[in-house]
Amino acid sequence: MSSFLPAWARAHGPVTASGRLKASPEDFHVDEVLGFAADGDGPHALLTVEKRGANTRWVAGELARLAGVQPRDVGYAGLKDRHAVTLQHFTVPIEGRPEPEWSALTTDGFRVLAAVRHRRKLKIGALKGNRFRITLRELTRPVVELSPKLEAIRKLGVPNYFGPQRFGRGGANVQQATAMLVEGRRIHDRRLRSLLLSSARSLIFNALLSERVRAGNWDRLLPGEVLMLDGSHSVFKSDAADTALEKRLAEGDVHPTGPLWGRGELPTAAEARALEEQVMQSYAVLARGLESAGLEISRRALRLPVRELAWEQPDAHTLTVEFFLPAGAYATTVLRELVELDETRSEDEEGE
Repeated sequence: MSSFLPAWARAHGPVTASGRLKASPEDFHVDEVLGFAADGDGPHALLTVEKRGANTRWVAGELARLAGVQPRDVGYAGLKDRHAVTLQHFTVPIEGRPEPEWSALTTDGFRVLAAVRHRRKLKIGALKGNRFRITLRELTRPVVELSPKLEAIRKLGVPNYFGPQRFGRGGANVQQATAMLVEGRRIHDRRLRSLLLSSARSLIFNALLSERVRAGNWDRLLPGEVLMLDGSHSVFKSDAADTALEKRLAEGDVHPTGPLWGRGELPTAAEARALEEQVMQSYAVLARGLESAGLEISRRALRLPVRELAWEQPDAHTLTVEFFLPAGAYATTVLRELVELDETRSEDEEGE
């Protein structure tokens, strides 16, 4: 984590080991899971693409060039790490023109594995989640010492922090967001402006979550809590102690939430609201800037379940972990509970 950003609290105790991440692209493998099948007909080709060491937008541009369309017409569900091997999906409009010979597109960066007709353009966020297979090398502690933490992560999950790529190298996105929202610097690039606004909201969310981790209630029910149903963005208020709700929380059916700041009233009450208001005071100027930018307040789960977690030990100082995360979650938030990461390659794309 950059020294410019706070040292957000860890849920499963201090980290005593370090390890090397992304010694090669094959050490960070991501399979995108859409959660729906292709329609089988329609004006778009839904492509399954394997990319290695390639930027998502560059791949989209190459697909557009082959199909004779504009890059903006190519759809994808999210950006994926460049320094990785990823299985990702793209849609390309092909109505009214011969379908390209996708296998003819030869490049060191990616290859098209499959193409099926589909009715709609793939939109950002239109995925169920991602399945990861990650290898950590040169661990400074024996792998066996990490087993208790891995078991705790499997059972309890991890704090749902936004990952470092949201904040840019050295926290540069936060610095630019502050200049834009507080100092009045004009940003004309709409995509960059959106990224900076997201970075500022993420900073405030992570700060609130870190406070709850330190207090030991990031996965507990506070009076006045707003909860989110697992696997959805549906939220509801909890106004009083409820044994049945406590049970659902323990079982992972619902999760406590924190604010993604913007205009509007905090929906929390009592102790949960008091804690959120306390954290907001530290970011009051940035929060007012987000309100002035027109963003509406929303919620994000504080707890991240780590599904299908498994691990193996190729040798005494190497650990390979596999797990599934829902859309919008970051693999680095899981790994940071285990080790301090030495990334040979920095993550320069958003949207794990």
